Amino acid sequence: MEGVMQRSVRRYILLLIGGLLLGGVLLAAGPAAAMECRPGRDGAGVYVCDGRQGVPRFSSPDLPRGSIFFTTTYAWLDDFAPLYSAPDAGAEVVKQFDAGLLYSTIEGTATDAAGGLWYRIADDHWARAENVHVVEESKLTGVEVNVEPERPFGWVRHSVRPSPEPGVLPPEDTAWISRYTFVEIYDVVEGEDDRIWYYIGDGNWVKDIYLALVDVASRPEGVGDDEFWVDVDLYEQVMAAYEGDRMVYAGLVATGIPPFDTNEGLFQVWAREEETHMYGGELDDYYYLQDVPHTQFFDEEIALHGAYWHNDFGAVRSHGCVNMPPRDAEWVFNWSANAPNTLWVSVRTAEADHILAEYGPIMGNGAGYVTASGAE
Repeated sequence: MEGVMQRSVRRYILLLIGGLLLGGVLLAAGPAAAMECRPGRDGAGVYVCDGRQGVPRFSSPDLPRGSIFFTTTYAWLDDFAPLYSAPDAGAEVVKQFDAGLLYSTIEGTATDAAGGLWYRIADDHWARAENVHVVEESKLTGVEVNVEPERPFGWVRHSVRPSPEPGVLPPEDTAWISRYTFVEIYDVVEGEDDRIWYYIGDGNWVKDIYLALVDVASRPEGVGDDEFWVDVDLYEQVMAAYEGDRMVYAGLVATGIPPFDTNEGLFQVWAREEETHMYGGELDDYYYLQDVPHTQFFDEEIALHGAYWHNDFGAVRSHGCVNMPPRDAEWVFNWSANAPNTLWVSVRTAEADHILAEYGPIMGNGAGYVTASGAE
């Protein structure tokens, strides 16, 4: 079977040149330096640029050599599926789960005397192929942050049709912005509907509930100015990795859903596992997850880790752990191995209006900049 995950590498850079590219969306490009531009508020296709040259503010991470995603295949198991000691219907049944969330890695295949296909899963157990369903983990990745962000940024939580003005319904022919699209925030206001609205460029405004946003956080007291730490924002459902005061990475997460809320506080990682098993819950809440990748425990049994069994990032979902897209979890795991300290994890809940309070109602778009046409 196909057990090798195809390499998918995208490099993104916010290069909005000549008003031809969509403002605020991370676009595919190479690493070449370019002018820093951003959309103006006077209508679609108008951009303001400062003319400076430099590295991309954001880029998409490459898969490292030796990544488990080149060789690992995941699958879910049917409820009550029997697991055998050998790929033979006459072999001993060594385990049989009840109903629940049952996932594993596939480590091999075999064919029995009758021509039936079997899968070898973690712990050297065997399951009939008809009880095993191959899945592909989320390919979502966060961004490497190469230059200090000048404004909040983030991702679209749910596909949305943007509005031309805050609080205004979009025309029915407005194109949808896809879930997980990367955006930068160029303005923020409170609409007459009492919701917070964000300007993402190209004449587009989006209501707060559709976005998960990152803003630079203050280093927690007790974390050294050269130490590595991860900031987890329960309100926005995002994480950011820092070296001292410098943000180096950011992405979406899925934290605990009530009554399994993720605890707030400042913690340190006490154990690291490249792969580990997780199980718990009961009845219809039961889960058994084999080979959970890139796990870092920080609050008793609560951990940062990759979640290959879902693609619901940017919303609460877990039993208390901080679920990350698998490729983000791998990046953080490898990065933190080089930390001068045991990794700190800060878990907090931002205020609903934290970006409005910091930047609103107008972020000064265009001040001191020159339009793409050259006019002041």
